[in-house]
This record gives sequence, structure tokens and C-alpha cells, in this order.
Amino acid sequence: MKKIHLLILRSFIRPFAVTFGIVMFVLLMLFLFKYIDDLIGKGFEWYTILQLMMYASATNVAMALPLSVLLSSIMTYGSLGENYELVAIKAAGISLRRAMYPMIVVVAILSIAAFIFSDNMLPVANRKYYSLLYDVRQQKSASLLPEGVFSNSFPDYSIRVSRKDRDGQTLHGVMIYTKNQADNNLNVLLAKEGLMYRTPDNQFLILKLKDGVRYDETTGDKGLEDRQRFTRFRFKETEQIFDLSFMKLHRTDENLFRQAVQMMDLKQLKYFGDSTKRQADSALSVNYKLISPYIKYCTIPKKSAAGIKYVAFNKKNSLDGLSMNQKLAAISNASNEVRSLQDIIKNRADFYKETFKSLRRFDVEYQKKFTLSAACIALFLIGAPLGAIIRKGGLGMPVVVSVIFFLIYYIISTIGEKSVKDGDISPFVGMWIAILVLTPIGLFLSYKAANDSALFDMEVYKKFFNRLVRRNEQ
Repeated sequence: MKKIHLLILRSFIRPFAVTFGIVMFVLLMLFLFKYIDDLIGKGFEWYTILQLMMYASATNVAMALPLSVLLSSIMTYGSLGENYELVAIKAAGISLRRAMYPMIVVVAILSIAAFIFSDNMLPVANRKYYSLLYDVRQQKSASLLPEGVFSNSFPDYSIRVSRKDRDGQTLHGVMIYTKNQADNNLNVLLAKEGLMYRTPDNQFLILKLKDGVRYDETTGDKGLEDRQRFTRFRFKETEQIFDLSFMKLHRTDENLFRQAVQMMDLKQLKYFGDSTKRQADSALSVNYKLISPYIKYCTIPKKSAAGIKYVAFNKKNSLDGLSMNQKLAAISNASNEVRSLQDIIKNRADFYKETFKSLRRFDVEYQKKFTLSAACIALFLIGAPLGAIIRKGGLGMPVVVSVIFFLIYYIISTIGEKSVKDGDISPFVGMWIAILVLTPIGLFLSYKAANDSALFDMEVYKKFFNRLVRRNEQ
């Protein structure tokens, strides 16, 4: 029995590792294609891009792990069925359920590990990933001196290069304006050609210019403010040094991203969710206090003995007995009160809308911590019996079947999550609906596989339809 368990485990571990690596690679390529414009041409160090890819890979585990479990389980039991090893196992008196026992243990361990990862490691990876991605997207381009246009990359200069050689360092037709508001930007340098390179520590950009002239216009000495001085310097060779400190990747404090729900563990989600609920509940007692000063027209004043003449209330005309000016004043006051009430109610409605939207986000992320583990088990219950039924190993039929079922799982879970965020259904139902749909399918397939059902045998369906045709002909 132990040898059979070891055989099944060895048959599972290798395809699981391979499929997990392939899925992670594909998802990483999708990430690179999505953010390629934010990464290229900004002069990042290689380790910065490697860090970003590593954090992005950690965030993709939630999608890669269930798909890998599904695909590798189909491949494992499909390969055993294709090589008639499942037949030998059943001939030895071992049922399919007992043969699945070691795999159930392994998948249960993977599910526990997935829960620990999503609760402890994933929030940290998300915080580092989104903070680094934010800084990367805010980074300026490293293409400092494009051809034919004035570049304002450097704070105090405007530089134009007419043409560059293929090496990207040899420049022709260099023009440098020095930005000085006091001198009305009257300093300009022209050079026929130059060489551009950086210092070894990437702190400065050096332009080594040749055959040029520099023009300076300055105001005169004291007492001669109306006169200006024009100076011209000709040079055979000179150097201009520009500070590149603004090109460094400036990291944002990661603690600024802690309030996002993706960066929280279960305890933090529960704490902030409960505090948001208390905030919403406490706001209910404030509503009446805000509205009550504006409903004084619904109250009846007490009669006084000061000789004031009171008019009986007329239901058909509530303003009966008032002069024209009093009617206009009453209508104006009433319309002002109504507008004020509308503004208050709109503000309170917007407040409650955002508050409950935040509550739903907390609930969605809270349920996600558990659905990843449950998805691994549910998809294994589908993959293992499917492999035993179709009896095909390798990357052919198993890939097609696993992709179909994973798309069903992903589409249902995405629709459920969106419905929860829109407030259409409860968080538990929306986040678990994909598991609730797929688990009965997995149990049904397990039952069929245990009874050697020919569920995917096309010959059985051909015979069935041939019988129907013969009966109709008769």
C-alpha cells in the first residue's frame, strides 16, 4: 500500500511543479506586457525590476495555485489510467477512493499552506508590490536628450540636440539654454558636436562639447541699470555637468499603503471592518439632529394672549389668510429649507454609500483568505476523477479540460465578487458561489470514477444515438 501511495505522489509532484512554474511564468509575462511602458527607458537597476517581478509573482499565487492543482491532478490520474496502472490498482482490491487518499492529504496540506500564505505573506507582498509599482510608474524617463526637441528633464536647463549617432552618445548641434528668471533666460551655449556619458556612480551626466560658443547677457553695474553687458566665449572644448539625482528611484513609505484592504491580514480586516460598522451605526444618531432644525414647519405654535389674530388652517390652501408678501416670504423660506434638507440628505447618502462600499471591500478580502484554500480542494475533486475517467496524460486533453473548468471557476468567482462589491448579494454567497457550484460537480465525478463510468467515452454516446436512429426508422 505504501508503494502505491509513493507511486501516486511521485506522479503528482513533478507535473505539479512543472505546471505551477509554467502558469507563474505566463502570468508574469502578462504582467510585463501590461507594464512594459512603465519599465522600459527609465534607467532602473536590474535588481529593481527583479524585485518587482518577484512581488508580482507572489500576488499571482492566488490564481496559479488552484489551476496547477487542477491540471496536475488530471495529468496524474490520466497518466495512471492511460498506462493501465489504475486498472492494476483496482485489480489488487484497492478502490479509487483509497488510491486518492495520499493525494487528498497532500492537497489538504497545500490548502493549509495557501491559507497561511494568503493571511501572512500575501499582505506583505501586496504592500511591497503596489508601493514599488507606484514609484516605478512615477519615475521619469531616462531618455534625457531626444533628437530635434527641447528637453526640460534637467530643472535649470533646456537642451536641444539636432542629431545623435547610432552609439547614442555622440551629439551634433547642441543648444543649451540656462534658465535664470533674474536674467530673463539670456544665457545660451551652442556647440557643433559633443560626447555624452555618465559618471561611474550614475550621479552626474557629463557633456563634453567641442567647437562652440557661449553667449551671456547681463545687466550693467550699479548706477547703470539701463545698460546691459553682452559677453561671448568661444571654446574648442568644454564640459557641462548635470546632476542626475532626480533620476533615482525615490521610494514611498510603505506604511502609506497599509490602509488598503489587500495589505491586511484577518485580524486587521476584522478590526477595521468592525470600526467602520461602529462608525456607520454612530452616524445614525446624528441624522435626526441634523434634520430636526429644518422641520419646524411641521410644528404648531402655542396660542398667545397678545392680541394676535389666528387663522384657521385650510387644507385646500395652506397659505389662506396671509398677505401677498407673507405668502412670498413663506414660500421662499420653505424652498430654502427644502434645498438645505436635500443637501444634507445627499451628503449623508454619499457618506453611507462610501461606508458600506468600504465594508463590502473588507468582507470580500476577508472571505478571499479562505476561498483560495477551498478552491484547491474543490478543483482537486474535479481533476482527480476527471483524469481517471478520460485516461489521458500529458499536456493535450488535460490542458483543455482543466482550462475549461478553471475558466468556469474564474468567471463565476469574478461575477460573484463584482456582485458583492455592488451590494447585490451577501459577501458569503458571492465569494463562495464558485466553490458551491464546483464542489457538487467534483463529488458527482468522483462517484462516476469510482464506479468506472464511461462518462467521456464517445463510443457509448455513438451507440446510444445509433439506437435512437434505428428506433425512429422502425
